[in-house]
Amino acid sequence: MTMPFRLAVLSLAVAATLAGCNRDKAAEPAPPAATAGTGAIVTPADAAAPMAFESKTAFAEVSLTLPVAIKAQPDLHARLYAAAIRDLREFSEGAQADRTEAGGDAGMGAYNKSIEITPGAETGKLFSLIRTDSEYTGGAHPNSSFAAILWDKALKRELAAADLFTKTGDLSALDNALCAAINAEKRKRDPQARTVSLTGGDMWTCPRAASLPFVLAQGTMPDKTGGLVFLIGPYMVGPYSEGAYEVTVPQSAFRSLLAPAYADEFAGQPKPEA
Repeated sequence: MTMPFRLAVLSLAVAATLAGCNRDKAAEPAPPAATAGTGAIVTPADAAAPMAFESKTAFAEVSLTLPVAIKAQPDLHARLYAAAIRDLREFSEGAQADRTEAGGDAGMGAYNKSIEITPGAETGKLFSLIRTDSEYTGGAHPNSSFAAILWDKALKRELAAADLFTKTGDLSALDNALCAAINAEKRKRDPQARTVSLTGGDMWTCPRAASLPFVLAQGTMPDKTGGLVFLIGPYMVGPYSEGAYEVTVPQSAFRSLLAPAYADEFAGQPKPEA
């Protein structure tokens, strides 16, 4: 074999190797990108998170639904979807473990868990959502719980409740307004209902505002919120038969407590319920 011929063969081999490497590199998925402002890692699959999920087994039936409005916040969409799916899978695994420990079916039906995420109000800076979890694992009735999501659209990060208020820590004006709103709603449902107070002395007391999830209330002014809607689960301020409460407190009752960064997002009055 002549020297030029050996060089030509070597060149072809190197070219083939490089081409194979390039093909392998092109086939590799793009690395995950960091979600701005959250520190979470979001893959391309997460960024296209579905709007619903459902799974049924002999042990558990679980479901998730999300609102169309969340499509405008893809970072938040991916994050909430991933968290909800993780919770539903843990619930299903727990249901299977319970059934196994009970020695099989034992005459029990499948456990149920649903997560429904619904929109609160939105302003120029802020976006809010309600997460409602409903679970049934046997017994007289399902149990439900609430969570709230408050999202800064520009910073692309979730806010803690404390981020909305000044750092004084004194929310007594808001606590008093919330308690008055709870009692007004109780009397609306039942004029004979027993009222609650912040000082207690009865089976139920008014919860402090800082202990409750809340979302923004629809307002009478464009791109502004008229107040806060507090989410109160069954048993918190009355018997289970009273159900859950969504109590609105107008922004005028707590405006002086708002952090300067978000005070301009509040104006006007809450819209009356339809």
